[in-house]
Amino acid sequence: MDGRDATETTAGERPAFLDAEHAGSWSANLELDQYADDRERLVDHALVAVDRTAAGHHVNLVTHPNHGNPEEYLRKPIRDSHSEATTELVDQCGCGGYVYRVER
Repeated sequence: MDGRDATETTAGERPAFLDAEHAGSWSANLELDQYADDRERLVDHALVAVDRTAAGHHVNLVTHPNHGNPEEYLRKPIRDSHSEATTELVDQCGCGGYVYRVER
């Protein structure tokens, strides 16, 4: 990464961690306030996170609790753009959000 905080946003309110390629497994924090009322943004940024994950690794998408179970709204877009990817609901966080793992 480029040294910016993982929650720092760039122009267009995109978290800085989405600008880096990730050669290993990592987690994308999609629990930020900017996702609370914007499922479309959450899905778009989840797809970018998957794009930024190297083949053979996974990204844990940590989703905002306002949107419920990510299997219902992330599985299809991820499979449509990354047919080779596998998805798995890992767990629900204490705050109500979810950890959704995408293996490339």
